[in-house]
Amino acid sequence: MAKSLKVAVLLAGCGHLDGAEVREAVLTLLALDQHGAAFQCIAPNANQHHVINHVTGEPSPGAVRNILEEASRIARVGQCLDLAKAQVEDYGALVMPGGYGVAKNLCSFAFKGAEAEVRPDVAAFIQGFFDAKKPVGAICIAPALVALALSGRGSALLTLGNDADCAAAVTELGQQHRDTPNAHEIVIDEAHKLVTTPAYMFDDARLSDVFVGIERCVAEVLKRC
Repeated sequence: MAKSLKVAVLLAGCGHLDGAEVREAVLTLLALDQHGAAFQCIAPNANQHHVINHVTGEPSPGAVRNILEEASRIARVGQCLDLAKAQVEDYGALVMPGGYGVAKNLCSFAFKGAEAEVRPDVAAFIQGFFDAKKPVGAICIAPALVALALSGRGSALLTLGNDADCAAAVTELGQQHRDTPNAHEIVIDEAHKLVTTPAYMFDDARLSDVFVGIERCVAEVLKRC
């Protein structure tokens, strides 16, 4: 990996039901740090689709939260960059943790499946890494975002664990899905320099198992920088 380049970490807020999956995000940053990689957390400066009460799991009527502000809870104050200011050329790779915010805030996959739209700024940022042939890591539901961003631009190999509905949706988008049996696993698409791992697509996965998959994903991304 070129030591002068950072890894971009795209976050979708804070909280697994309406933002970034906090455990996946922190474990991603930990894995990058353990491998000696610098990183920059990035998020759109826009409101979340909705706010979920993480005690009850139900929507909070009238509540509004900002994706960048929420992502900054993970990145720490002042350490999360507005996506509008992020340039693909400043980074050697892109890694995206999961969480429902990926499928609600960065795109509408949670609601529309294969018919979903991607935020234009998010799509352009992701596509920029593929166009530049820079490696991309996608964790948990984030491969669905990749599938949407690449729709009509090529067929990539990826995994969303063994979720049949998600697999069908990404296949409809022209991508190739490979089932994986647990959170340890990764899938590598060498042609696209894409590395994916299911993480909490397995709801009952142990935290330690999720970290195994994320660390493997990060290691393979960094090898390709």
